[in-house]
Amino acid sequence: MPLTDLRIRKIKPAEKIRKYADGEGLTLIVMPNGSKLWRFRYRHFGKHREMAIGRYPYISLSDARAARYDAKSTLARGLDPVGEYRKAQAREQAITADIFSNVATELLEKFEREGKAAATMRKKRWLIDMATRDFGNVPVRHLSSALILKTLRKVEAKEHYETARRLRSTIGQVCRYAIATARLDNDPTQALSGALTNHKVSHQPAITDEIAFQNLVQDIWGYWGSASVTAGLKLMVLLYSRPGELRQARWSDFDFDKAIWTIPAEIEKNRLQHVKPLPALAIDILDKHRISAGAGEFVFPMLSNPRRPISANAFNQALHKLGYKGVQTSHGLRASASSLLNESGLWHEDAIEKELGHKIGNQSRRPYNRAAYWEQRLAMTEWWSALSTKLIM
Repeated sequence: MPLTDLRIRKIKPAEKIRKYADGEGLTLIVMPNGSKLWRFRYRHFGKHREMAIGRYPYISLSDARAARYDAKSTLARGLDPVGEYRKAQAREQAITADIFSNVATELLEKFEREGKAAATMRKKRWLIDMATRDFGNVPVRHLSSALILKTLRKVEAKEHYETARRLRSTIGQVCRYAIATARLDNDPTQALSGALTNHKVSHQPAITDEIAFQNLVQDIWGYWGSASVTAGLKLMVLLYSRPGELRQARWSDFDFDKAIWTIPAEIEKNRLQHVKPLPALAIDILDKHRISAGAGEFVFPMLSNPRRPISANAFNQALHKLGYKGVQTSHGLRASASSLLNESGLWHEDAIEKELGHKIGNQSRRPYNRAAYWEQRLAMTEWWSALSTKLIM
């Protein structure tokens, strides 16, 4: 006889598995541990099959009967209920795997395997999180130019035009990755190339006049702040490295016997190891700074947490205190050095570019350039150090 909810609730487990038929192939299986499981048994092309429906009471008697009805309807169309259920599951899994947030995560993992810089990865995650908040659960094949533009307009409304441009570029990277992995046919961001507000890029403020630069150098040598910032600013003048590369420097990166600083590929902008010669004045500054820096791995540790380097804005804040806000930035010291070195007429422009850590020529020429300009870079470094010393006097 058919089952009832009351009867099902009263069934107690036994030592062996017990089965209770509801009719038309629907059976309730009671396990020794007390679990009550619904099964639908049927024949398809002469073969006995069984389909799991779920567990009672999460699947009620009425729900189980509805599932039986659906299965019998599927059989009436000549289809296998289990096979159709598995196909539906696969389609659902495919849709979930293809949503924007999952595809973006795959791309980020690819970037990490390729060894992208930590700073680059932070920016990519920040931009992708911004997009994910709006359409993270949308399958990539359903992304449209209009949907993406709506998100970009939100960023532009805050007058963050450069961020909007980078966000479009990053979303485009996800879309092109989806195309490469056969989950999307076209990149919807391509149609937005002319839709965003053009943002005029402003270069980092930098002093390029020799007299004004002399005053800047004198002010920096007279600055009295934390040991890390004080030493770091002086080395920014002498070495004109990228601020992030200098502030993340470790003592193990320096070979004082050979007078070189090796910037590891993981923190170098171009993801290439960069070796810089150290003038005697830079070595002297580092040697004196080592006492105040402590025994940690970072050359320029934070006062509050020596296990971390000083903040990204520490050098700029010091320049603001010296009265150079809007006039000179720490990164702009690279432009100052580049301009004055080029104006001197003493050095080959490729040697200057190589010393700045810029790429020169194609991949096959780079080893030659590194070898060809090393002696000139050594001489240029000492000349620049001597000029800086003269400016301090």
